Amino acid sequence: MGKPPLDLYLAAPRGFCAGVDRAIKIVEMAIQKWGAPVYVRHEIVHNKFVVDSLKAQGAIFVEELSDCPDDRPVIFSAHGVPKSVPAAAQARQMVYVDATCPLVSKVHIEAERHSENGLQIIMIGHAGHPETVGTMGQLPEGEVLLVETVEDVTTVDVRDPEQLAFVTQTTLSVDDTKDIVAALEARFPAIQGPHKEDICYATTNRQESVKAISAKIDALLVVGAPNSSNSRRLVEVGARNGCSYAQLVQRAEDIDWRAIEGIKAIGITAGASAPEVLVNEVIDAIKARYDVTVAEVETAKENIEFKVPRVLRQPA
Repeated sequence: MGKPPLDLYLAAPRGFCAGVDRAIKIVEMAIQKWGAPVYVRHEIVHNKFVVDSLKAQGAIFVEELSDCPDDRPVIFSAHGVPKSVPAAAQARQMVYVDATCPLVSKVHIEAERHSENGLQIIMIGHAGHPETVGTMGQLPEGEVLLVETVEDVTTVDVRDPEQLAFVTQTTLSVDDTKDIVAALEARFPAIQGPHKEDICYATTNRQESVKAISAKIDALLVVGAPNSSNSRRLVEVGARNGCSYAQLVQRAEDIDWRAIEGIKAIGITAGASAPEVLVNEVIDAIKARYDVTVAEVETAKENIEFKVPRVLRQPA
């Protein structure tokens, strides 16, 4: 018996974005500069494979600054941190490097600018996600209100409906966010939005590429971590655009082969914090079971690169 035929559509762009690339580089360069161990507050990016490989190089991951000693460098994750965290590091005279993605920092700056102009901020995001916690923590308590759904917009209690602005988490579903923004603008016609959309280019591009392959496939596998917001959104985009089966897998071993039995075409993408080596692992596992024809569907070219902080470019 030969292997059953299968068309495999690879979505592009997929996997690492410039912010993730930079954050990983920051940890590696910090270890090279200061030696091990280097402490990292929160997972640098949401991917176990990446975190484990950095641990092997000498990174120690902790949840709070209080878990770090004063005499070792600490790195803040790509998701951003509340203002209180660098302030506490300074008070302890710690060496720290901020690996916040520049596109997240842009949202922080926007929120501060609106606040300086007397506006209260509504943030569209996921409660408890480190990026949301970091953005809300740029301003005093009560200055940033969180909404997660269109329903939340109907009940949010604002100080002055004429003095409002909104910002968003960078890794949201583009389509869901449009609906929430429309609800905000309907309830608060004076609300101010960002000059340029807060959802980052990488999130948008990866969602567009999934939409482009959705009509061709019966099943979608998204390589990414369960705590990765942008990866989970890709699963939702696939399901919403007609994939009868859309699943998040961390590694090839997580594939539910019974669920994709009998399918003729499968799509693969990866969240912005998932390395290509894991995508290749999934492709190899599929090739072991099927006679595969691979086609890559590219919807955008990405050539963005972010510089690492100056402190890491200077000799120790």
